[in-house]
Amino acid sequence: MDKHDVTKPTIYRLARRYWQRGQTPNALLPDYKNSGAKGQKRTAKDKKLGRPRIYNSEQGINVNEDIEKLFYRTIKLFFLKDNKHSLPFVYRKFQTTYKNLYPDIAESDIPTIWQFKYYYEKEFKKIESVKARIGTSNYRKDYRPLQSTSNAQALGPGARYEIDATIADIYLVSNSNPESIVGRPTIYFVIDVFSRLVAGFYIGFESPSYLAAIQALNIAMTNKVKYCAEYGISIQPEDWPAVGLPDALLADRGELLGYQIEALEKTFAVRLENAPARRGDAKGIVEQAFNTYQAYFKKEGKGKGVVEGTTVKKTGGNDYRQDATLNIHQFTEIILACIISHNQFHVLKTYDREPDMPNDLPTIPLHLWNWGIQNRTGKLRSVPEEALRIALLPRTKITISDLGIKAFGLYYLAKEVLDLGWLHRKTESSRPQNLEAAYDPCSMNKIYIFPKDNSLEYWIGSLSDRSREFMDCTLWEVKERQKAQKEHLAQHELEASKKRRELEAFISEKLKTKHPKSPIKSSQRIAEITENKAKEKNSERKAKVKQQGIMDTNIIPMPKLKTSIKPQDAEAVHYPDLTDELFGEDD
Repeated sequence: MDKHDVTKPTIYRLARRYWQRGQTPNALLPDYKNSGAKGQKRTAKDKKLGRPRIYNSEQGINVNEDIEKLFYRTIKLFFLKDNKHSLPFVYRKFQTTYKNLYPDIAESDIPTIWQFKYYYEKEFKKIESVKARIGTSNYRKDYRPLQSTSNAQALGPGARYEIDATIADIYLVSNSNPESIVGRPTIYFVIDVFSRLVAGFYIGFESPSYLAAIQALNIAMTNKVKYCAEYGISIQPEDWPAVGLPDALLADRGELLGYQIEALEKTFAVRLENAPARRGDAKGIVEQAFNTYQAYFKKEGKGKGVVEGTTVKKTGGNDYRQDATLNIHQFTEIILACIISHNQFHVLKTYDREPDMPNDLPTIPLHLWNWGIQNRTGKLRSVPEEALRIALLPRTKITISDLGIKAFGLYYLAKEVLDLGWLHRKTESSRPQNLEAAYDPCSMNKIYIFPKDNSLEYWIGSLSDRSREFMDCTLWEVKERQKAQKEHLAQHELEASKKRRELEAFISEKLKTKHPKSPIKSSQRIAEITENKAKEKNSERKAKVKQQGIMDTNIIPMPKLKTSIKPQDAEAVHYPDLTDELFGEDD
């Protein structure tokens, strides 16, 4: 200790470090990792921090708390709230604000962009900055790390179907008039998650809604042989084996959310799952399918109404809408052929296999479906097609009155309702409340009444004679006709209201007439009512007879009798009194 001028604690500290850190010479080195106070904020004093400037003789200034606050406000306002602004643009905004606050300061004393960037990178985390700029929904959809796959949540075929819609990138013409362009159709796909097999679809001009979705679901759960035959395509049941109910159905909130689809859930135990709003990645399989299937016809369909580029001729664009040649039937044939070919022959190169899948199993949707049916889920649950169709139909509340069963302003009759006495008038039979009925918007001739909740039992209600004007009408035609009738009725009601006021004013004026008080006693006036009425009635009858007159006619004179007629009776011969015969009352 005396020789090296060290203290006893120093020797103990170094010996302990030597033994604790591996008994090597480097164990005695100082802890350089703690040098420089990494991550800790330095307090700036009079001396300028950082290296001197090379190409500028000016010294610059240190960043103090006031400048940091201005940095923070500028970044929050112009950078984190708008994804379009770059950091240099935001720095220029800072320069403008700083110059407004300190107008006499030299340009060289304004904090540099490197100081601005250093503060941003130090105070704002990269991930949090991205979230703030693009929004939480877009971050979760497009930027979040992918930690799993859709297959990991699907046990086998039918475990989960995904359904979604898009507007096709092609313009179509009318079936009846090829010269008439009708716009772009809606495409619905129902895809099995496990096998990527397209189970059902819809192509038409209905907007994405429940009405279009149920048509795709109906095809997805029933046999497709007959449907394909309608478009001239012959298949066998094993070529498209997706028949039956899935365990779960994943859809957007707007399409299958609400009481309309609850019948499928409660009656057939199909679990409904809704994707979060603005999260297309939650249904990534069906979303990607739209790009895949549209690519089939977009390459060959150029110049046939396919959407491409711009329609502005000044920028070299072509109005592809004028090139439309296909109608909805022809376009459906193309998509149907694409679906069948894709299901049977398309190889899924990036498909993530299950551990128990054999190596020789091709990753083709149809092969994956068949393997999953045999080794995983088994055959899907089947239900009668008519029961499924009615269960998928939209529903509405109905009321029962003396006139019948009312739905959408129309009246229906059902044999079961009549037998139960619910339509009898002036009876004590209690009519049920809050009944529901399913209806087909394409034909309002019938409704399907459900007397019990969560049951497959239904009664068929037929349109009654009271609503016969709406026979063979669709729901849209019914609403249009009702709207037109209400508009005309409203116009006539204004005139009727005016005339009613005039009538009431006339009656009121007549009732204002006052008669002098009769000197006859009240009891006597009451007693003479019957006699006075008889006199007044007789007078009224004679007045009506005289007003009618007698038509002149050629009368054959009768031979004169020996007895002469008195002069006062001559008028009676020509004008017989038939008062009693005409106005006689039955006693």
